Amino acid sequence: MKAGDRIAWAMSLAVCGGLYSGAAMAAAPVLLDHTTLIDGTGAAAQSDSAILIQDGRIAAVGHSGAVAVPGGTKTVDLSGMTVLPGLISDHSHTGLVKGTKVDASNYTRANILAALKQYERYGVLTVTSLGLNNSPLFDQLRQEQHAGSNPGADLFGVDQGIGAPDGVPPQGMFHLGPDQIYRPTTEAEARAAVDRMVDEGTDLVKVWVDTFRNGVPGAKGFPKMDPAIYRAVIAEAHARGKRVAAHIHDLSDAKALVEAGADIIAHGVRDQPVDTDFIMLMEQKGAWYIATLDLDEANYIFALHPEWLDDPVLSTGLSPELRAQFADPAWRAKVLAAPLTAASKAALAINEHNLLTLYRAGIRIGFGTDSGASPTRIPGFAEHRELKLMVEAGLTPMQALAVATGNAAALMHLSDRGVILPGRLADLFVVSGDPATDITAVDRIEQVWHRGVKTDGPLVAR
Repeated sequence: MKAGDRIAWAMSLAVCGGLYSGAAMAAAPVLLDHTTLIDGTGAAAQSDSAILIQDGRIAAVGHSGAVAVPGGTKTVDLSGMTVLPGLISDHSHTGLVKGTKVDASNYTRANILAALKQYERYGVLTVTSLGLNNSPLFDQLRQEQHAGSNPGADLFGVDQGIGAPDGVPPQGMFHLGPDQIYRPTTEAEARAAVDRMVDEGTDLVKVWVDTFRNGVPGAKGFPKMDPAIYRAVIAEAHARGKRVAAHIHDLSDAKALVEAGADIIAHGVRDQPVDTDFIMLMEQKGAWYIATLDLDEANYIFALHPEWLDDPVLSTGLSPELRAQFADPAWRAKVLAAPLTAASKAALAINEHNLLTLYRAGIRIGFGTDSGASPTRIPGFAEHRELKLMVEAGLTPMQALAVATGNAAALMHLSDRGVILPGRLADLFVVSGDPATDITAVDRIEQVWHRGVKTDGPLVAR
């Protein structure tokens, strides 16, 4: 961005005034009263609680009747409801999909903001777009969302990311623009790509190390990144103070990348069960692990369940084009017969097993779905599915919710959100029922509060 453009953009932000932050500062304090509280730390749910919101942040938390409130406070009775921290995605994508198509032409301000608003409706209030973005638009939107200048989820992420030449992510599948990914052929080019991303303000650096065979027998796949390249990326990113997230599928690649210093394994291991060596390596290096269970399930689940089209939790997130695709019997039959469907079911089972193994071993687990990377990974809905799949894998509802809130914030080094404590952002969503015992209660959204402001627009229908 040229200097003059940066000045004009900054002035426009000042004129906008911060849609959410300004409204929060002007609003009277709000007391959410008589609610069950799940605070995102993993602690047991607290009944008959009260949360005081002031100036966009949580001012006090305590038992109902024990929280001192200033004059003019508006009280909202939430009897029979549960308040949770807003969900945080550590692995999503923005601007890749529109309708049923993935194409560089979808990378527009309007399309990205629409997706961020959709995340918000589902209670996903912070999103990490993990690569395939372009500058300067991504950098502008990231700063605008941080400032609260637009409705929708806050935005963090990787600018472009680094893949293999003629490799993953495959050009024929994603139709990427030349400004959405780097494909270095030398270590010097790899270091230069990292430097450009860091100079643009990227939050993380991303590498793709995979063939995209996806466990399909006989699949040809794509060339995999040379280890010398990803080692150069990791070294340069660390030298510039940035962490590296790695897209993987196989255990061998996950081991090699963690050994090389990758900080985040951005997909679950899906080719075989993890072993003691991997667990010890993750522990020694302090690496994070994001399972993205929904990634494989989304390849086939909508073909299996056409009745879900009548579920308002899904329909809230569907474009007309995607709804028509899911309703098409020919499309459903083609998906169910595809070799990828059988492979995806097997991958999901392995992924669930590995998530539970790593969780029980004390490995740091983040939360993400790869939503927005393909049409069937639906922003917001995917995150709700991920919670249910985590419970299916063997985590308790409270453990899954802690991963999606407090843990997810910790992965991104966000100390201002993810848990409900005084001083944190008032990023909250309210559901009817008890998600501590029934994870499907997260679908029964009653209210969403973003930076202390109750959001407008349709909530997830009940």
